[in-house]
Amino acid sequence: MLLLEQPRPADRVDVSVVVPVYNEQENLPELLERLTKVLSGLDRTYEMVFVDDGSSDGSVAWLRERARQDKHLGVVEFQANFGQHAAVFAGLEAAAGDAVVTLDADLQNPPEEIPKLLAALDEGHDVAAGWRSNRQDPLLRRVASYLVNRLMSRATGVNLHDYGCMLRAYRREVVDCLCACAERSSFIPALANVFARSVVEVPVEHAARARGDSKYSLRKLVSLNYDLLTGFSVLPIHWVSSMGLLMALAGFASGAFLLLRRLLMGPEAEGVFTLMAVLFVFTGLQLLAVGMVGQYIARTYSEARARPRYVVRKLHGRLSSASCFPAPANAPSAEGDACPE
Repeated sequence: MLLLEQPRPADRVDVSVVVPVYNEQENLPELLERLTKVLSGLDRTYEMVFVDDGSSDGSVAWLRERARQDKHLGVVEFQANFGQHAAVFAGLEAAAGDAVVTLDADLQNPPEEIPKLLAALDEGHDVAAGWRSNRQDPLLRRVASYLVNRLMSRATGVNLHDYGCMLRAYRREVVDCLCACAERSSFIPALANVFARSVVEVPVEHAARARGDSKYSLRKLVSLNYDLLTGFSVLPIHWVSSMGLLMALAGFASGAFLLLRRLLMGPEAEGVFTLMAVLFVFTGLQLLAVGMVGQYIARTYSEARARPRYVVRKLHGRLSSASCFPAPANAPSAEGDACPE
């Protein structure tokens, strides 16, 4: 049981902004400047939580230095690269805000759009999801995103145009529910919809990447889509079962037709290649079914191993005096502590 009606801690702020970072040193100075300007103009208490996901380009060193100078800035330093969603989870667990905003570090999601999301929460919504209505990405990526968004809307029952936008705002109650989930492979935007009574989409601006490269390769996008399908719905299994039933009926009908034709027309050598083509189609569908079932089994195996979602090397800035991350009983030891001295 998760009790949401809890007293407000002394270190609670009005707004927390969580930013996962992986090799974004070129973008960080401009991002922090623009983000600070936006938040300082809100007339609300705020904090910025940057989570370094094992960067190798000097991002964490730059963040550590700035965290010594800025009382609003906290940095979670990972022991290794655990992935964007693990970094966002770590930021959510470290955040102390009544409202928590997630934001990419690549400046494609302008920080200036944050007040729109907070205004949507003020209206009573539990989740304000950014919608990149004028998306500045290559055509192929936009088409793939459209197909995934339609599939996710069908699987989750929450019809949204843009499940892939990182610029989103959550109420504290939703964040607490997210942090209580122990599953290792999950997709945060879809998971948040499970715990929200009211979800609203907010059109936001989207900019082309000016510096650096995208951290999502084709392989990572495919892996993410498998997490989407297997983590929130058994719809793929239903599809596979339906295809199997249709294949069985088609096979039975084809067999009956060929038997009747043989009885009426006698032995024939025609149609061999057609039968081979049909066989290849059926074999491909069978392999697809086995692969889909295998994805569910692999997900179960991954959860059963119960490895920690991430390992925190050290906390910096305003987080150095905050409450520590709970250490899993089976977490591997790492150089440095999750809780500074």
